[in-house]
Amino acid sequence: MKKIVLLCSTGMSTSLLVNRMREAAKEDGYDCEIHAYGIAEAAGVIPDSDCVLIGPQIRFNVPKLKEKYPSVPIEAIDMRIYGTMDGRTALEEAKKLMDQ
Repeated sequence: MKKIVLLCSTGMSTSLLVNRMREAAKEDGYDCEIHAYGIAEAAGVIPDSDCVLIGPQIRFNVPKLKEKYPSVPIEAIDMRIYGTMDGRTALEEAKKLMDQ
């Protein structure tokens, strides 16, 4: 089972996207866990994750997080995907990060 983490300022704004990603995963029969957290919780959740998607409002953190956690794929969520809360496309982006 893959563990996908979404990070934003407080974990609130990514919650809707997480729900839509879970729906897409269920429809596809894709076995994964998807959770949203605030950036303050990054150190506790990134090491056990298979990939991390960062909310566009805090994308400036991506280089620092990539440096700190080089073994975990980390990318910012595209603003269009985030703005439309497109869970299916966000899930596809996560799969690409994990080479699925």
